[in-house]
Amino acid sequence: MKNTMRAVALAVCAVTFAGCKNVAPDADQGAVIVDADAASRAALQQTVNAALHTDVTLADNALTETSVLIIERKIPQSIEGSPAQGRTMEMPIQFRLVTDGTNCILVDQRDASRHILADTRCVAEE
Repeated sequence: MKNTMRAVALAVCAVTFAGCKNVAPDADQGAVIVDADAASRAALQQTVNAALHTDVTLADNALTETSVLIIERKIPQSIEGSPAQGRTMEMPIQFRLVTDGTNCILVDQRDASRHILADTRCVAEE
């Protein structure tokens, strides 16, 4: 009986540890855009505009050097062109580019919504 209990305990431990090894880690990896061209920039622009429900200005090299894209609200200006009185306390909006090994996916950090970028090639960030 004692040997049977020991064998059962060893079997349970073996199954438990084997199960842990088979759990896949989160497949998403931070990524950067490679070989950016007009089509990939347009796809990024369209995706960000749709996520924010407004038109934004993006640099041509957006997401080519880092996986994080930060969008800040334009500071209101007075008639003279100087910044209006007061401070903007709103946090900037952040997006993160990830890859699942196949797709380039733009993740809106506010709500974790995921948007696949068409016509875009990316590689895992180093």
